[in-house]
Amino acid sequence: MKFFVDTADVAAISELNDLGMVDGVTTNPSLILKSGRDILEVTKEICGIVSGPVSAEVVAIKADEMIAEGRKLAKIAPNIAVKVPLTWDGLKACKVLTGEGNMVNVTLCFSANQALLAAKAGATFISPFIGRLDDINLDGMELIADIRTIYDNYNFTTQILAASIRTVNHVTEAARIGADVMTAPPEVIRKLAMHPLTDKGLELFLADWAKTGQKII
Repeated sequence: MKFFVDTADVAAISELNDLGMVDGVTTNPSLILKSGRDILEVTKEICGIVSGPVSAEVVAIKADEMIAEGRKLAKIAPNIAVKVPLTWDGLKACKVLTGEGNMVNVTLCFSANQALLAAKAGATFISPFIGRLDDINLDGMELIADIRTIYDNYNFTTQILAASIRTVNHVTEAARIGADVMTAPPEVIRKLAMHPLTDKGLELFLADWAKTGQKII
């Protein structure tokens, strides 16, 4: 499974990238706002840090305007994936931008039928939102499983990018089901390394080591 980090915080991206934990980055207008920086400037910097896809989202709602914005975003760097919403206009923009050789991430997916349309429109990535479905008492993982089955049935090449990941369990389940990519905030990725038994075991080892009175350095 590929790991994308869902942030526009360049310091966090750099740290995770240095550890080999970043295969790409996803951003959106909310994350750009949180960064407090110009979208073109911060996106270009992120593209220079990571070699994988960096999703930059359009903000227009009409197809022609989405296409124009997407073309401008795509010029930032070769690893830009233009992010468009899963609306009818977004699908039109996806078809055109993909046809021009751009990577396209179709976002805000909440149903298998939407994912099927995105694949038909040539999307590079489809981003089903797990956490937001869980918020309204639906099973986000069920959606990932449905999309996986449909894409495998027809050999669609669109990659399933599990998004709106809130917990480490979301990551585990998405990997078990077979999502191609998951994108999560830096803090969720860091929590993947945590386990109370690891902490307990380390505490015991260090206590025993102290009793030996030895030093390695």
